Amino acid sequence: MTISEGKKIYFASDNHLGAPTSEASKPREKKFVAWLDEIKHDAAAIFLIGDLFDFWFEYKTVVPKGFTRTLGKLAEISDAGISIHYFVGNHDLWMNGYFEEELSIPVYHKPKEFTFNNTTFFIGHGDGLGPGDKGYKRMKKVFTNPFFKWLFKWVHPDIGVKIGQYMSVKNKLISGDDDAKFLGEDNEWLAVYSKKKLAEKHRDFFVFGHRHLPLEIQLNDKSKYINLGDWIQYYTYGVFDGETFELKKY
Repeated sequence: MTISEGKKIYFASDNHLGAPTSEASKPREKKFVAWLDEIKHDAAAIFLIGDLFDFWFEYKTVVPKGFTRTLGKLAEISDAGISIHYFVGNHDLWMNGYFEEELSIPVYHKPKEFTFNNTTFFIGHGDGLGPGDKGYKRMKKVFTNPFFKWLFKWVHPDIGVKIGQYMSVKNKLISGDDDAKFLGEDNEWLAVYSKKKLAEKHRDFFVFGHRHLPLEIQLNDKSKYINLGDWIQYYTYGVFDGETFELKKY
């Protein structure tokens, strides 16, 4: 993608809309929609890096109730010709065509590389990557297993969505202490993962969410790991103008 003069690429992650309740998250949703409205005038593209929702599951003809302001604003921006890219997170990994069909937003289930003005980005939510966290990695294999998803679809949405919402809030990813601590440059597992990928091939930026902490770690003289933070405590986002990447606070 070539970024025209005056245009920018925007990145955001980890809104967890709907948690701990839909009413409690509504002020955060309104703030996020206001941000989308502000950046649309100079956005060349917008990357949403997962966990926009605290729980999301697509039945064949049903999606979770709510998030009207967010979905409407995304539709408006997409219809205006601004490309939006969505990476599923660990809370909204059960996406299956709704964003593509209704909003014309491509959805990615794995990290993906992009090039903007000859600058390479490796982008993904970040869950299940790097060393450790073997328990979650096993759990993710179950949750993404086609047979498990088929079984869950037979649960009535009124019951299934409530179960999913309860489990999403209970897992404490929205406010867990582990997500609020900087582990040190040598122990930040997404930075470790980025260094491993960097040994295979050069990328200028590795951009992830999931950790809920705004982080910038220099991997070598020419490459940097970025974690976008969240829209719960920090309200941080990334912006690339074709030459420089910055983490900013809204």
